[in-house]
Amino acid sequence: MIGGDTKVRALIDGFYDLMDREPDFYVIRKLHPADLSGSRDKLYMFLSGWLGGPQLYTDKFGHPMLRARHLPFAIGVAERDAWMACMTQATEAVIEDEKLRVWLLEQLFKTADWMRNREG
Repeated sequence: MIGGDTKVRALIDGFYDLMDREPDFYVIRKLHPADLSGSRDKLYMFLSGWLGGPQLYTDKFGHPMLRARHLPFAIGVAERDAWMACMTQATEAVIEDEKLRVWLLEQLFKTADWMRNREG
């Protein structure tokens, strides 16, 4: 949907590079392990299938059960908004088509909002 494997990988790498580097994203960085390689791989596998490519995540781990897998982490509005801000910057660097980028971010917001498991 966004241009194949290379674009998906670039989106994921951009997202995690920003999260690891920018102080504004510490609120979500602290929820991840020191080594982000496993997180990068899992999000890459998930988005690959979610965006219409091979179902890499499902093939390896089964149903994503996103909300259940994120329950151990305190995710509120601040975490959702930081995740979305980071993803917005990553998409702006990778996806040139503005309509596609806006649509993708709208869909990702729905998922990010669904991950919230605490108020505030």
